[in-house]
Amino acid sequence: MKKILLLFTGLLLCNSNSNAQQVDYIEYDLENGMHVILHQDNTAPVVTTSVMYHVGAKDENPERTGFAHFFEHLLFEGTVNIPKGEWFTIVTSNGGSNNANTTDDRTYYYEVFPSNNVELGIWMESERLLHPVINQEGVDTQNEVVKEEKRLRVDNSPYGKFLENVKLHMFKKHPYKGTTIGKMEHLDAATLEEFQAFNKKYYVPNNATLVIAGDIDVPSVKKMIEDYFGPIPRGEEIVRDFPKEDPITEPIRAKAYDANIQIPAIMAAYRTSSFKDRDSYVLDMISTYLSDGKTSKLYK
Repeated sequence: MKKILLLFTGLLLCNSNSNAQQVDYIEYDLENGMHVILHQDNTAPVVTTSVMYHVGAKDENPERTGFAHFFEHLLFEGTVNIPKGEWFTIVTSNGGSNNANTTDDRTYYYEVFPSNNVELGIWMESERLLHPVINQEGVDTQNEVVKEEKRLRVDNSPYGKFLENVKLHMFKKHPYKGTTIGKMEHLDAATLEEFQAFNKKYYVPNNATLVIAGDIDVPSVKKMIEDYFGPIPRGEEIVRDFPKEDPITEPIRAKAYDANIQIPAIMAAYRTSSFKDRDSYVLDMISTYLSDGKTSKLYK
């Protein structure tokens, strides 16, 4: 059975490689260190403007967990030129949508607009980077929002603490052992100056990747990017030195109990290669084949 599975997976990979769609893109850096990727696709009159900041839960002070996720919320509070509470109104009134998310490794923001509003998306993201308003009012507002999210998704959700327990056993030294949402007491104890320092350190152009994809004219979009993002000063270089984990030499078995759970569940987790490694794509395909959804092998 194992040989058949591996052969089938190999055939899938070969077939996907032979029929893969070529995605053309332009990639370059601004003088301030911001990485830019442009992809032109004129099949539909829409454009997505997104910025990924290379900061996640792994970058936090162990006594101030949850900062990266908190900023996912905080940086929608407004800017010098976008009043508090107006961000989503501007987006929707111009036919757009937007969102953000955070992981252990990065924080990601995006807007989708009709392509005639491409400049608006670029301007808004440059405002988020250059002119964020980080004050006590915004911190207090988002503190309550994040607490409610934690109650909904973790504390009162069946299996909500599953991943938290798994990570504690998978990692003993590396900050991956923590959760993205963090500990609420850390956010409560943090000062405004600590939030401002986090923003100054990590929300800099040389720690960001800007991606614009869709119905665009490349030369004009390049000029917009230079006009809006080019003048933003480069930040100090970020030095990362994470502790190395000891290898797992034998299976780790653990049990966790949660009053919200009525039906027991089993989770198997593995340390694998970095997302930068080609093997991660192969592993993702194998995981999908085995366990993703009702058509997967393990579900059947």
